[in-house]
This record gives sequence, structure tokens and C-alpha cells, in this order.
Amino acid sequence: MNILTINLLFSTLIFALAAWIYVGPKLRTLDLKTLLIPILLLHTFRHLGLMFLEPGATLPGLAPEFAKPAAYGDFLAAILALIALFALLKNFRFSLLLVWIFNIEGTLDLLDAIAIATKYQAIHSMGAAYWIPAFWVPALLVTHFITFRLLLGRRKLEITAA
Repeated sequence: MNILTINLLFSTLIFALAAWIYVGPKLRTLDLKTLLIPILLLHTFRHLGLMFLEPGATLPGLAPEFAKPAAYGDFLAAILALIALFALLKNFRFSLLLVWIFNIEGTLDLLDAIAIATKYQAIHSMGAAYWIPAFWVPALLVTHFITFRLLLGRRKLEITAA
């Protein structure tokens, strides 16, 4: 097992533990909108995945077969998170559909990026962008899991007149 895999797994465990301690108790007491807004805000920062396309943030030789889908998939997730966030804040009726679309695309993007990074051994050329899979991806995976848990729950989103 390589160091990046250990970092990814251990960071995921730590974020999951933090979520269990701090978020878990709130899942039953706070409304759905209140819980989803900070998760969506966090994911709007996925534009940072574009750094896989930046030569100064990565080392020469980073496989474009990894860099391009990882970068653009993250950027798409950031845009979808921003759209879903806006819809939630404006109480649009289709807000939860947009959250679903964001959450499915964002999760699949992360899983695909992990698989492609492994296939093309991207770890050796990540350079400064190494922190993305070592720290950022675990936080995103845990919040995607929480979002699926919220969306699959029986709670409804309160739509109020703005």
C-alpha cells in the first residue's frame, strides 16, 4: 500500500469521525436546508481541482488521462453545487433535484478520479496538488455520504416564500 492510499483512508476515517461527533447529533434536530447549505458551500471550492491542469502545481509527466477528467469533473461539481445552493437559498421547488444531480455527479467524479489516478500512477506527478487526494477528497467523500443520507431520509424540504 502506498502513502497516498494511507493518507486518503486515514483522512477519510478522521473526517468520518468528526462528522459522527459533530454532525451526527444535528441530523435529527436541524432542518434539511440548514444541513445542506454548508455542505454545498464546501463543494463550491471544488474549482480547486483545476490545479491538476496547472504545471506549477503538478510535476511534469502527470497523465492527461487523469488530470483532465479530474480537473473538469471537479469544476463541474463546483458549478452544480453553486446552482443547487442558489436554488436552496431561493427556495426553488426543484432544489432537491439539483442537490441530487450535484451529489451523484460529484461522488462519481471522485470515485472515477481515484480509479484513474491509480491506473495512471498519478501519485508520482501530483507535486503540490498531492494535498487534494490526501486531504480534500476524504472531506468531500464524507460530505457526499452525509448528503445521500439526508436525501434518502424521510425529511422534506420546507419551501417558504422569499
